[in-house]
Amino acid sequence: MSLWQTTLEALTLLVNLDKELWEIVAVSFSVSLTAISLVLLPAILLSFTLAHANFRGKWLLLSLINTLQAVPTVVIGLLLYMLLSRAGPLGNWEMLFTQKAMIIGQMLVGFPVLVSMMHGALQSSDRRAIETAVTLGVSIPRIAATMIWEARFPLMAATIAAFSRIVTEVGCSMMVGGNIMGVTRNIPTAIAMESHKGAFAQGVALGIVLLSLALVLNFLLTSMRGKGYLRT
Repeated sequence: MSLWQTTLEALTLLVNLDKELWEIVAVSFSVSLTAISLVLLPAILLSFTLAHANFRGKWLLLSLINTLQAVPTVVIGLLLYMLLSRAGPLGNWEMLFTQKAMIIGQMLVGFPVLVSMMHGALQSSDRRAIETAVTLGVSIPRIAATMIWEARFPLMAATIAAFSRIVTEVGCSMMVGGNIMGVTRNIPTAIAMESHKGAFAQGVALGIVLLSLALVLNFLLTSMRGKGYLRT
């Protein structure tokens, strides 16, 4: 089958709202949106603490977070698999090959990306404003809320980048999800499987979905930069 024929068949699957195809898309987005939602607030709080508080071990923690960004997702998946398997310490949870396991895996993948990027955004805030607010007796929670609000657009950019990272990762999802149709099969694992089977139409259709998502996310980032919301 030629590239043109494959592309036409892929577009037909998308336009005809192929049930199997859109079920995969739904699983992928459901898992990834849940994962990013669960780590967003802890990442913001930790990033603010790392940016504006001084404590022993701070730079060690920062180094660890930056290092975790470079860990291959398949390694994270392997470690999580060993923990959740029947022989593992968390085997009684019976979470292996479920969406819950995929969510945990994607949380582990996305969290260091969020913290690292958000830390950079919050660290660029003017410390003199914080010192002045403390001098005036403003509470720490209120200061934190104000600084986070002022940096909301760079934080939004970090969130988009982290979401892009987890929605496209395949190693961890394959290891702990098992690629079960209708349950844990997401876009990246489905593309990998269909390519190995030689059934390229569905893989191309799912690739178009990911490409469209990437275009939308990049358009949002570009728009925010163009309006001066994001510092370069």
